[in-house]
Amino acid sequence: MKLRTPAFLGFSVLSVVVAFATAPAFAHPGHADDGFLHPFTGLDHVFAMIGVGLWAALLAARKPSAIFLLPLAFVVMMACGAAAGFAGMKLPIAEAGILVSVFLLGGLVLVAVHVPPATAIGVVALFAIFHGYVHAVEAPTADTGGYMLGFLAATTLLLAIGAGLGWVVRRLVGDLGLRALGGLVLAGGALVLATQ
Repeated sequence: MKLRTPAFLGFSVLSVVVAFATAPAFAHPGHADDGFLHPFTGLDHVFAMIGVGLWAALLAARKPSAIFLLPLAFVVMMACGAAAGFAGMKLPIAEAGILVSVFLLGGLVLVAVHVPPATAIGVVALFAIFHGYVHAVEAPTADTGGYMLGFLAATTLLLAIGAGLGWVVRRLVGDLGLRALGGLVLAGGALVLATQ
């Protein structure tokens, strides 16, 4: 099957460019856990962001704009959650919300749940607040602006990877392959839960 180049590939390339273009903003010598690296230090964050991208790819089969709207909503609301964390607001269920996001997103892809884009945006926006909040309260640096740019760039990259992977797998092997990836995200959530 011949693969066409969809617009989201441009989004993926832009994500990589943003990630590396903003590197000076979060490259702090002596900080092993800078903004860009922080999302990669927790598998729950990685699995959730990949899950959002996969679900966006699944929904894009019926509503092509979903491949952009879900990741965009996630990044915007993640920034809002981070702002709340930096402002000192308390969100005691944030860690639980992150773990639930992994299970729910993996499950939504596994069982191929199609909902209207507004509903999907609401779901990912809620979880994004938890992720952004936790990134903020775990910030190891006083440079909140650079730190925030870093983890938002990393998040955008992970979302693009999830969406790109989902789109390619769906094109090559169909919905069953994409659903299997959702199962892997779900299994990843179980692994995180078992190791906590």
